[in-house]
Amino acid sequence: MDDDHWDDWPERWVGTDCDVRAAESAIPREVKDGFRYDEVPWQRFRHFYGPGEEIPGLLAMLASGDAEAADRALWQLWTSLHHQGGTIAVGALAVPFLLRIAATARPELRAQTLRLVAEIGRCQHMGDGSREGLLQVAEEPLMIEGSTMCPVDWTIEAARQAVTEDLHLLLPLLSDPDPEVRSVTAYVLAGATGGISHVSSALQSRLAKEDDAVARVSLILAIAQLAREHQEEHAPRWARGLWSDPARPPEVRIGAGLAWLCLVTDPAPDELRTLLGTRQYDDLLQPVPWFTWIDPTGVGLRSCIDEMLTANTPETVLDDPWGEGPSS
Repeated sequence: MDDDHWDDWPERWVGTDCDVRAAESAIPREVKDGFRYDEVPWQRFRHFYGPGEEIPGLLAMLASGDAEAADRALWQLWTSLHHQGGTIAVGALAVPFLLRIAATARPELRAQTLRLVAEIGRCQHMGDGSREGLLQVAEEPLMIEGSTMCPVDWTIEAARQAVTEDLHLLLPLLSDPDPEVRSVTAYVLAGATGGISHVSSALQSRLAKEDDAVARVSLILAIAQLAREHQEEHAPRWARGLWSDPARPPEVRIGAGLAWLCLVTDPAPDELRTLLGTRQYDDLLQPVPWFTWIDPTGVGLRSCIDEMLTANTPETVLDDPWGEGPSS
């Protein structure tokens, strides 16, 4: 590709056939609902190991009644669309179909299918358990994916838009009988870009009745992630109220403590340090989706806590977008 082609990149690609955001938004709902794969421009984009035209066959296999074939297809989709923590443009085109498959196909595949949706619409976050990074979704604007030379953030934006367009499929899954599905559904919903008050209200309502420890923490982090991105001014006070209440279940206090650290720049109070220093819940809460990628050895929660509590933290609030101040 010559140098002239890169003049005004990526602006010159906006809205073109190279813009996966435009391609995703142009897919009619009836095409998604009818699984009409042949009306989707897969050929414009590659996956990590081959042409995008291979993805519809894997999606069809995942939706099939053949358990062995579906398991194999899901593994291949993970490999093709999420390589070493990274996401790729054609994955955003798969998101509407993955959501429909998760909602209607074999229940035992639901959680991992939803998790793939969430990872397609999220920046590469392996190892980043910092206060700035744990709830981060967007990628650096100039980060490109090497196979397609497309901005990674365009893929993330397209995938998140697809999630937002299909909230009607996701919100009922907050009441799924499987707690892992409820947990991962919260992880997916945290990436929504529209209907935020409705989504947050649904997450809060589920949290009020949730009895699974992992799902509780996932709901709290999802609420916090939406609040952080959309600058919900009451969120820091809400999180602090949860973690500072000794009557709350331990996992609720731990999840809210981490959420609060991500929502403010205040130094961690001694009370919170003591709470998060308790290690007896580390194994229990490791399956929370936000922690899974932090450390591959299975100590993601502890790595996250250690990073948050040992990082250089200013003694005064430098930038508090919610206006809560040190008394949050």
